[in-house]
Amino acid sequence: MTDNYLDVRIDDDVAVLTLNRPAKLNVLDVATRVLLAQTIRHFGTGDLVRGIVLTGTGRAFSAGEDLQAVPSTYEEIREAVSTFHDITRAIFETTVPVIAAVNGIAVGGASEITLSCDGRIGSTAAEYFQPENHRGIIISNASSFLMGRLVRNHAMRLVLGSQRVAAEEALRIGLLDEIVAPETLVDRAVEVARQWNSDPRITALHLGLLRPLAAEIEAAFAREDDAARQAWECGAFSAGIEGFWTSKNAASPAPAQSNRDRSRS
Repeated sequence: MTDNYLDVRIDDDVAVLTLNRPAKLNVLDVATRVLLAQTIRHFGTGDLVRGIVLTGTGRAFSAGEDLQAVPSTYEEIREAVSTFHDITRAIFETTVPVIAAVNGIAVGGASEITLSCDGRIGSTAAEYFQPENHRGIIISNASSFLMGRLVRNHAMRLVLGSQRVAAEEALRIGLLDEIVAPETLVDRAVEVARQWNSDPRITALHLGLLRPLAAEIEAAFAREDDAARQAWECGAFSAGIEGFWTSKNAASPAPAQSNRDRSRS
């Protein structure tokens, strides 16, 4: 049985989709990514709601891909990347505004999901982090196209430098549209989604005009897929993931020895 880490509720004609795995900083396993894309498509027709809000539970929006289940073959990498791509594809297929309510840190693929949203509202605790370049992982979600579209020349330092970007800096460079207090974040995102969709017939047309063309997004997916293949073939992916776990384990305190273990020393 697969755990469901996505909560769904309707708030004032807006679907609020909440990533709910706070003990793991809302990391996204494959099943959650598939479910998220399906749920966005379900509400994205405009028949049920006037907008969609994406947010997280606890201190993270999402820490991105679940590295506990690391792909061991290129085919698994391609499958993992495709599930991220499909979330972006699902968002761009909607006929209603999609707003990211960034409640805390957004890492890697989760950060990139917000780039495809029509608006990004952050709490004062919002933070962006693109660690892929130092983990042997290739950016995805068409972020190779979308990030430059949003933040222009800042994209290079965000990806290559893997710099953490706090809320105020994210607002300054265009990653966020506004910052609000944490306790009002989701309410504000719901309010914006409804305001932006005063007439669903016209809003759907404007979304089609203002969003990137599907061909541009699919071309970005193809480039990212090819780069992911090259990262796997040259060994950078495996080395990066191994380095991540080595540094993480080194930073964790060693478990205390039991009396039996000490007697054997």
